[in-house]
Amino acid sequence: MKLGDIADSVGSNIRAARGATELAEREPTGYSIDSRTVRPGELFFAIQGENYDGHRFVADAMAGRAVAAVVTRDFLDSESARAIDPQKFALLMVDDTLAALQSLARSVIQSWQGQVVAITGSMGKTTTKDLTASMLDRVGRVVKTTGNLNNDYGVPLSILKMESEGRHAAEFDYAVLEMGMNHKGEIARLATIAPPAVGVVTIVAPAHLEFFNSVDEIAEAKSEMVGGIVPGGVAVLNADDDRVARMAAIRHDITSVTFGIERGADVTATEIRAKGLEGTCFVLVTPRGRLKARLPLAGRHNLYNALAAAAIAGHFEVALDEIADALSETHPAKMRGEVVRFRNGFTIIDDSYNSNPGALREMVSTLCAGNDASRRIVVAGEMLELGEDGPRLHRETGREIAKLGVDKLIGIRGLASEIIAGAQDAGMSADNAVFVETPEEASELLIRFVRAGDCILVKGSRGVKTETVVQRVKQEFEPLPNTGGAPKDETRGETLRQMA
Repeated sequence: MKLGDIADSVGSNIRAARGATELAEREPTGYSIDSRTVRPGELFFAIQGENYDGHRFVADAMAGRAVAAVVTRDFLDSESARAIDPQKFALLMVDDTLAALQSLARSVIQSWQGQVVAITGSMGKTTTKDLTASMLDRVGRVVKTTGNLNNDYGVPLSILKMESEGRHAAEFDYAVLEMGMNHKGEIARLATIAPPAVGVVTIVAPAHLEFFNSVDEIAEAKSEMVGGIVPGGVAVLNADDDRVARMAAIRHDITSVTFGIERGADVTATEIRAKGLEGTCFVLVTPRGRLKARLPLAGRHNLYNALAAAAIAGHFEVALDEIADALSETHPAKMRGEVVRFRNGFTIIDDSYNSNPGALREMVSTLCAGNDASRRIVVAGEMLELGEDGPRLHRETGREIAKLGVDKLIGIRGLASEIIAGAQDAGMSADNAVFVETPEEASELLIRFVRAGDCILVKGSRGVKTETVVQRVKQEFEPLPNTGGAPKDETRGETLRQMA
């Protein structure tokens, strides 16, 4: 996609640079909203957020040899523009830079002949996305959400990966996109940028309650995914979640495919054998047949993610043996259940990317079930965006953690004190259930008492930075080679590298 075509798409023209005609024929090597990581030849979008303004960093993008910057029409009158030599750097003037980014991505999708798979849910989006991309990679060329860039700017950037590094959208068959939200209307907006042929809802749980009055309101917001599916498309829904299952009634011009374990579903698992940290063996049952499968991701929640991905792949007629092969080759995404074993004889489950009450309970259950560790230790950070119900949900979760049989529990920051209080209510001693204010304090505490045979779960909301605990332990003790479950940067064929 040439810069001149991009200018036409976003309603601008190339200004403030010599050789604008020559520049119009150049193809950006990629697209960026971060001047710190912009690469030579990329097009920089100066996004304005609540707490930052990308226009302040246009000069930095220029220093990084960006081909041009997309800015608002009043940029040249701003203080930031004084560092720009308009004779040396190209600018595309628009009314709204985020709207321009979204419009450009929408135009790519509209002229593309491939299929969009969009995935949302309170848990499991990223894992389901990665599993789905791996399966579809067996039958076509796939682009997927980079990292977990699943919001108003992340989804467009993921789409524009099809028009980066010399590639073009026509070279791809599938776009597997994660769509997140913490307010009503966000998924609907993302679905207008990339209308899904297949829309997936993994589960609805108490997450982002700070912005909603109830879990039912969260379900209503998640159901925007079903509303955004193209006519004749497919909704892939969790049959074991009542709120999700009811979404099948929203549309009569699309098909619903269900996945689940407890209730009758189109795609299900039988003969389930949990293997602790090694994952799960099961028989995958689909309308096209059944076969034995192995998923090397720990926890029942990941089995649901695998079934959702298998349902998507089945719709696109991926062979069952290819689905099983993709499952068996799976690795956890970074900080999402990575198993790190240490030469000193203990193990960390690094699930520090994010947390909510349901996700924390699932991972503690995984830690405690079928695990031969001498001690089971949980490091749990505060769970953010739970609103008025936050204290109650933290305390209830603490009680449940104690009842599951953990040996030691460390709570980090803020409302994690309620996790500790709940655990002590349920019988854990003050010596074994401890609250600290920072992840650094938790790290030092853990380093002092960890010993061979321990298995440690580290989990917390993104803002708490519980990954610091894992990093600090790795500095103090030596991880064994080839552990950690870090995914490869790319899957087979044309699947794009993750950025985060």
